[in-house]
Amino acid sequence: MKFSKKATLGLLFSLTLIVAGCGQKSASDANTASTGTSVPVETETEKLNVQVSFYPMYEFTKNVAGDLADVHTLVPAGMEPHDWEPTPQDIASLEKADVLVYNGAGMESWIDQVTGSLSNASLIQVEASKGINLLEGGEHDHHQEDSETTEHDHDHEHANEATTEAHDHDHADEATAEEHDHDHDAEAEAEAEAEAEAGHDHDHGGLDPHVWLSPALAVKEVRNIEAGLAQAAPEHAEQFKQNADAYIAQLESLDQDFKAAVTDSKRKDFITQHAAFGYLAKEYGLQQVPIAGLSPEQEPSAAQMASVIDFAKEHQVKTIFFETLVSSKVSETIASEVGAKTAVLNPIEGLTEEEIAAGMDYISVMRQNMEALKLALNE
Repeated sequence: MKFSKKATLGLLFSLTLIVAGCGQKSASDANTASTGTSVPVETETEKLNVQVSFYPMYEFTKNVAGDLADVHTLVPAGMEPHDWEPTPQDIASLEKADVLVYNGAGMESWIDQVTGSLSNASLIQVEASKGINLLEGGEHDHHQEDSETTEHDHDHEHANEATTEAHDHDHADEATAEEHDHDHDAEAEAEAEAEAEAGHDHDHGGLDPHVWLSPALAVKEVRNIEAGLAQAAPEHAEQFKQNADAYIAQLESLDQDFKAAVTDSKRKDFITQHAAFGYLAKEYGLQQVPIAGLSPEQEPSAAQMASVIDFAKEHQVKTIFFETLVSSKVSETIASEVGAKTAVLNPIEGLTEEEIAAGMDYISVMRQNMEALKLALNE
């Protein structure tokens, strides 16, 4: 039996009070249990309890908060965040949190329903992408118009062929056309159902949420996080600002290095697994050609695959990029078709266990992306 997201989250909410009430014992409760009397417990300055949605928000928040907050990521390491949904334990954690940091722009499809169910009235919610000019999904997918034109010309060509043949084979063509229409309708219905399912599971509200992949926009997200933490702990506002300034200096250096790496490149287009790099492409005057849409789990249609293959052949693309958290099968298929190699271009929606073990972080992964792009754009 398949449940909708709303039904699933509804069941989670009904379990939250049970989970939140289990296993909680304060220091004074523990002291009472062991001594029989309640004795005051001396504690250090209490840190902020900050929950963040997924990895980039953790990286940005941790660099701003420093040791003044305990920062916890809701989406586990190695998990693709587009499909993630909170558990009862996650919701219970949010009930006890001081701050929730999330990207917004539709990245966290669960955010409104979850936060609307919480009884934590003091929770400060920080939408890191607030105030950023967001791109519409597909706004910079330049191969789509070519795909639509190709499909239109293809349909028009078939129509002309059918009309010509109809002069000599009227009845046969009618039967063939009816059979073709029947098959086409069945295929269209199946595709529509698949698209509706994909849209339900990966709804970004038509907006591209991947703003963190532009270092210049990452600076704005860090400033929004700084403001949220300062609201939660105004006595530490100056320290948060100093931490944010130091981290932003690294982001600005990364931004300048990106500009130097791609400004004089031989080509400006690159093919990637899903449409995650629109903001990066816009920032540095590049052209993103995604195989799939805004979600990496969204399967490309046959027309999309054909369009990308045609683009790669026409523009002699020698590298097809794939990602670390999802299957590389589609990218490998296209690379094989056009005689190209594959390489990683990481959307940093999460780190793998191997990347964590190697001490990788947002800055180092972005620098790997920069080097990968530099090579691909100069082949």
